[in-house]
Amino acid sequence: MTQKDEQWEKEIRKGPFASSPFTEDHKRKVLQQVEWIKKSEEGSKGDRSEDSSRSFRPFRPQVGNVSHKRRRKRGPLVAGMGSLVIAAGLFLWIWDDGQLVKPVIEQVYPTAALQLSDGLNTNLLTDKMKRNVATTMRDDLGKQLKIKKVEDLPVSGRIYVEAGNEIEKEYAQIWLDATTGNLREVQMRREMQPSELEQRYLRQVPSLLQSIGSNPTLKPASVQRFVSMKQGESEPISHTTLALENETGYGEIVWQQDKAVSITGDLSPDQVSQAALTDARKAIEALSGKANLDLVRASRSKDNELGKDTVFFSFKDNYFVQMTEGKEGLGYTVGDANYYEQQEIGNIEEMEAYHEKLYNIDESLLREKVGPIVKKIFNIDFDAYKLHRNAEQLGVVTFELESSTDVFQVEYREDGRIKMITRGEL
Repeated sequence: MTQKDEQWEKEIRKGPFASSPFTEDHKRKVLQQVEWIKKSEEGSKGDRSEDSSRSFRPFRPQVGNVSHKRRRKRGPLVAGMGSLVIAAGLFLWIWDDGQLVKPVIEQVYPTAALQLSDGLNTNLLTDKMKRNVATTMRDDLGKQLKIKKVEDLPVSGRIYVEAGNEIEKEYAQIWLDATTGNLREVQMRREMQPSELEQRYLRQVPSLLQSIGSNPTLKPASVQRFVSMKQGESEPISHTTLALENETGYGEIVWQQDKAVSITGDLSPDQVSQAALTDARKAIEALSGKANLDLVRASRSKDNELGKDTVFFSFKDNYFVQMTEGKEGLGYTVGDANYYEQQEIGNIEEMEAYHEKLYNIDESLLREKVGPIVKKIFNIDFDAYKLHRNAEQLGVVTFELESSTDVFQVEYREDGRIKMITRGEL
């Protein structure tokens, strides 16, 4: 008996069981069920009633027309193998183009994986609601979170389910129709280990990085998944963000469902446009007065969802240039990242005085500072552009050419020193 136990225990601990989404507690419960099946299959021990044994018969392997007497003659071997087959059946996984993705028990009976806190009023949840909650977390979040709250919302006609902890990285809120049991709204999030990310994502990484001229050997570093379904939508939509890195570079890929919608990555020197780099250095010189600053980093971001292709240059002394080509036209930003320094303000009176000074800055002072920079970078006369102030954005004004859609946004300090200039793509 001990040898038989060791045999199926060894089998059940093989991969992919070690990477199963089940919790250890759930594994323990399943192992207990398998032990119960073993005992019921031996029959002669009398550990379970006939009714109890019958409840597990759908899972029993069929042995053709072999008689009961003959099976008992081979009892130890048949019982041992039967337990292994049943255990394998409980944990059997489906292959998805090269990767194990779903255990059969969750497909046949998805609520088996639900984890419930003590004291929940689960009577509010119909079987359909439980199935919808279980499959939504499994298929979209990739993990079953422990349900902490089930609440009836009679005014809205909904049942509310909360899982995980709001202050932690894994959390889910699901609203169900109290009458039909269908999903109404969903908000879920999870931080995953790179090893947990499905292969259908991972195998896209090298080619996606190559498509923007980035290093295809960047390694997965972290994964975040956000899932949402708003009122009126038919199914949850997932966004999976994969951060990548190595000793010298960084990248990021965002998928909506299974489609990559945004790709970002550092550019190798041979992938950097020398014309764009020369132009960026001239812009930094116009803003700062510093010539030929060393390039610290160059990266590219292609956002298919927004229809934008952006190249970013970071230079010594925290200066940067960003060039964007998008559906709405071209965008260009030159800036000094040192402007994030905090203004030292002692009390509320000083704060109010500082804000008033920012908002009421003299227009002629701004034009004196901005005009020469814009002339050097874009070769245009700034006099025809009209200034617009915005009380909601202190330290920011726009200069707009009334006869066109050409707009500059300017960020500045209280003394008129320019932090950043953006043209287009505001």
